[in-house]
Amino acid sequence: MAPVEKFTAYRLSEVEKRIKAEFVDCTLEELDPGEVVVRVAYSDVNYKDALAATGKGRILMRPSCIGGIDLSGTVTASTDPRFTKGDAVLAVGHDLGVRHHGGYAEYARIPADWAVKLPKGMTLWEAMAFGTAGYTAGLAVMKMEHNGLSPGGGPVIVDGATGGVGSIAIAALARLGYHVVALTGKENAVDWLLKLGAKEVKFRKELDLTKIKPLDKATWQGAIDNLGGEVLAWMASTMKFNGVIASVGLAAGFGLNTTVMPFILRGVSLLGINSTDAPGPELERQVWARLAGDMKPAGLKEMAKTIRFADLPKVFDDFINARVIGRIVVDLNA
Repeated sequence: MAPVEKFTAYRLSEVEKRIKAEFVDCTLEELDPGEVVVRVAYSDVNYKDALAATGKGRILMRPSCIGGIDLSGTVTASTDPRFTKGDAVLAVGHDLGVRHHGGYAEYARIPADWAVKLPKGMTLWEAMAFGTAGYTAGLAVMKMEHNGLSPGGGPVIVDGATGGVGSIAIAALARLGYHVVALTGKENAVDWLLKLGAKEVKFRKELDLTKIKPLDKATWQGAIDNLGGEVLAWMASTMKFNGVIASVGLAAGFGLNTTVMPFILRGVSLLGINSTDAPGPELERQVWARLAGDMKPAGLKEMAKTIRFADLPKVFDDFINARVIGRIVVDLNA
């Protein structure tokens, strides 16, 4: 490849127990080791990125790291035979942006095992409109299907419905023919959620989370939970026989005060979804192929907003303060 002198990166550093986030000039020699060099086209913003960039969460695993847990772009050099110059690739999760220099840079160098060739039917922009959030949603749906979820089995409820995982899960499930119920705290988002494909919208304020029964009315065939805490306990109590719950987040808390009754008396399954530590390259490729195919929302372009790289620092507080609806894609070339 032609020599690259300097390029722009957004670096996070811990200085006196506070996070210093800044644009810096970088060289390829400063990047972490890896077999694949990528000219980054797009990245995105996830809640984890916002926690890392603001210091609101203990996310960084090293004193200084280029941020961005996701990226998509074009291979410029590879020492691994699986990839050649010109290949369109994506990478999400793993240690990107926390322990290994990530996607908030015009170039990235990553281990070949972290790279996924862009599946047929998906663009580089679409890969980041999905990003970690979409991958998590897709992985959750596939694991739920493996455990018996089917379009004719009854309604599926999704909480954190306006977030990245929630919104993509709703749209993907709707595309697959499921009756999806969106659970949200944002009353101004009803029209948007219905447009995504939700058949019903339910508000969290309607739930009495102070009096959760061990077993309540059996309502849901499936549930995707982004919140944890009492909402997850309520979901467990209201699952149908042989229902399945995918636990993907803890925005409302990491505790779970429930009983074994839903799991024993109704045969409910609780599935943990970890998208950071990928469950293997073959399953990862399968999830991305599904997202490019039968799970791909018709309105993906309307679900994501694209910002310039220079405007990246402006959006993190909106994530922390729950002012973001849908996904944010970062254009590294704008």
